[in-house]
Amino acid sequence: MIARGLLAALALLIPAVAHAAPGDLVTERAVLVMRHGIRAPLDGEVPEGTRTDRPWPVWGVAQSVVTPHGERALEIVAETDRRLLASRGLMDAGGCPKSGSVSFIANTSPRAIASAVAYVRGFAPQCDLAVSHLDEPQADPIFEPLRAKATAFDAQAAVADINRSTGGMARLAEHDRAELALLNRVLGCGEGDCLPPAAPAIAARGHDIALSGPIRSASGIAQVLLLQYLEGMPTDQVGWGRIDAAGLQRLGRLHADLFAVYTRPPYMAAHQASALGRRILDTLDHGPAFEVLMGHDTNVTALAAALGVDLPAEGYATNDVPPGGAILIERLRDVRSGLRYVRASYRTQPPDTLRGLGAQVSLTPLRIPGCVMAPCRYDAFAAAFGQRLAK
Repeated sequence: MIARGLLAALALLIPAVAHAAPGDLVTERAVLVMRHGIRAPLDGEVPEGTRTDRPWPVWGVAQSVVTPHGERALEIVAETDRRLLASRGLMDAGGCPKSGSVSFIANTSPRAIASAVAYVRGFAPQCDLAVSHLDEPQADPIFEPLRAKATAFDAQAAVADINRSTGGMARLAEHDRAELALLNRVLGCGEGDCLPPAAPAIAARGHDIALSGPIRSASGIAQVLLLQYLEGMPTDQVGWGRIDAAGLQRLGRLHADLFAVYTRPPYMAAHQASALGRRILDTLDHGPAFEVLMGHDTNVTALAAALGVDLPAEGYATNDVPPGGAILIERLRDVRSGLRYVRASYRTQPPDTLRGLGAQVSLTPLRIPGCVMAPCRYDAFAAAFGQRLAK
């Protein structure tokens, strides 16, 4: 069982160090846990029964497929990531990486695989680097631990912990009342609620959980509206011209609260980040210099929860991971003392940058508990973080 006091224990176990000046630190290994790129809406992401006064805009690709715009955005951010890693001493800024020095792993979904392939094109053009992945319908425990049954997950225990963490589904919906009202105005269905009627509830469902109610319905719609904007659709098509970037950021709270259920409660974080967290530690210990794990927003938010951090980013609701958003974890070496440390960052691109295919990147330091003022000793971090992962 994962004790709820482990977060406090993590802070006690990891010593902060004040003597490692930034100029003394070089990156030895790095792992990037990343969400796939801009895509068309998923099947059912706008729930059946959702009422609108006008038809939804038509996308140029099939459901769930990464768009050409999304692929290009990934190529651009990969170029930026390569320059960042080069500036930190991990690799050269150009040319093909040394054999065995990089690894790219994607989940089994076509959108994750296509995203990883696009990222590789930008990271190392014309270098013929492979993307590793399992084939559908296999469940990869790194990215889908519940479906893969990678841990001894107890759905009843999960529901109890979710209700403790959120105060219950009715309270969560009440917490988002203003955002739900804004969404209704954007949908423009007239009188009443535009969302399909469903009581807020969370229940055990085999080796998983099932959420119903307004957060379940609204979270996907909020994401679809954001994707319209990021894709570069004309503003009169983004939410039928009834919402701007600031409003989309507000609606992002509805999508973020999906993860308040599925990944952020301690029990869910321990299981959702289980194989992912161990893969990260294994890579930082003796893997390639750089590894990309291309998955989904659930993977990024689960990792953040297991680390004990929130994910704020310019233009987005906190913990609403945009397409291409990623957590970068680095193992550092102090060139003077030889001691090793860990550093974590949240890397995103602002909405208008993604919309316009720009190169601007936001890199937000993540203050892991116990590491407020300086990097943490790596060995202590690895031991404490490993204790937070379910088996």
